[in-house]
Amino acid sequence: MLFNSFAFVLFAVVVYALYLVLDHRGQNILLFVASVFFYAWWDWRFLGLLFFSILLDFWCGWRIFEAPTHGWKRFYLILSLIGDLGVLFLFKYFDFFVETAGLLLQGIGMKPHFETLHLILPLGISFYTFQTLSYSIDIYRGDAKPTRNLLDFSVYVLFFPQLVAGPIERSTRLLPQIASPRTLQWNRTVDGVGLILQGYFKKVVIADNLAPFVMAIYQQKPVEYVSGCNILLATYAFAFQIYCDFSGYSDIARGLGKILGIELMVNFRRPYFAANPSEFWRRWHISLSTWLRDYLYIPLGGNRHGEFNTYRNLMVTMLLGGLWHGAATHFVLWGAFHGALLAIHRAVRGSNHNPIRTGRRFYGAGVFRCIKILLMFHLACCGWFLFAVDSEARMIGLFDRLVHHFDWQSYSFNLAVALGFFLPIFLIYEIASEYWSRGSEKEEPAPWWAKSMMYSYMLVMIVLYGVMNGAEFIYFQF
Repeated sequence: MLFNSFAFVLFAVVVYALYLVLDHRGQNILLFVASVFFYAWWDWRFLGLLFFSILLDFWCGWRIFEAPTHGWKRFYLILSLIGDLGVLFLFKYFDFFVETAGLLLQGIGMKPHFETLHLILPLGISFYTFQTLSYSIDIYRGDAKPTRNLLDFSVYVLFFPQLVAGPIERSTRLLPQIASPRTLQWNRTVDGVGLILQGYFKKVVIADNLAPFVMAIYQQKPVEYVSGCNILLATYAFAFQIYCDFSGYSDIARGLGKILGIELMVNFRRPYFAANPSEFWRRWHISLSTWLRDYLYIPLGGNRHGEFNTYRNLMVTMLLGGLWHGAATHFVLWGAFHGALLAIHRAVRGSNHNPIRTGRRFYGAGVFRCIKILLMFHLACCGWFLFAVDSEARMIGLFDRLVHHFDWQSYSFNLAVALGFFLPIFLIYEIASEYWSRGSEKEEPAPWWAKSMMYSYMLVMIVLYGVMNGAEFIYFQF
């Protein structure tokens, strides 16, 4: 059941209508039933995995909390980690590592005969696995206490707006909202509807209109018929497609949460206005980047044990972040690329001859920040080139065409028109939002008249140009 489908709109309206007339416990029961129905609509066969994860971490959470010694606490934590990560590895990574091991053994002259499983990837498994893992880890660290209510914990894991593609919530944020009675407020409902409208605009107007051009270049056309100029245009298009697709989903999820009285975390803060790699990851997929920081980078040592170890920790974290997205070499390369960017930025920033300080003095702070934003956007696009390809062979072929067969006159007119038509107003909105948010912690800082104008424009664009064929969100595959 896709967010951008009539079936989901009908489902959400029915859930909201029932939600309004129920008390707190009734609302939680409704959210549990609705979330199970929502997931079963996709594939009921994987409900067992969800319930296994819920029961495992609910039980392990209590065993960790009540364990008499540190050794027993660690035992139950390891049990939780093995259970959750074991299921994730089996379904998502087993075939990849078996095939990789086979290729390595062939490289040294051996002839292995490994069997792969070819299992279907359960929807949202990477997201809800990280969410349940953080629950057990937080209890082990003493940062959280386990809930006594299995229904509340089930809703924490299953909450349908963010179940299949995040944001990846923490128990310390979401569980108290589920456990406490919720007051539905008119201003939050209005903000929620605005976020939902914004999310649909990003998805069905921008992302889904750019998607056919991107797919044609990156996945469909034979490489020898693709010009370097069109690869460049398609890379720009993919940068906006994936941002609007994923942040659009997050906006809809947060909007649904608001009208149900539940605040989900902000997952994107206009990442293409980042001026360096560190800032990019403070703005892009925030729920994942903060999860990797808190549960991987800092436990590895963070930046506390010298520069070499810091660079190592950055690379390990981003390599695993790339692997989180998918069991494929190009995702690992994408993670390695961003790890290298973070390491290089840290090295440059800490050097005695810091070019950033020199550039700021030479150009002025405002102009130099614009230069850095443009540079970071193009570095991000280099990463998206690695992310968008569907095979290593195609990645090599497209890179060869980009370098050796670049011709400005062979551009795709339709792709150029699509970029020129759909992006300007959206970019104006992003620039205005970035301007209004300076120095403010508010999530929606724009004045009411500006939001009214933009939401009206978005509604008209959805009606006129929205792609209503129910295209999947990109991050559903992860």
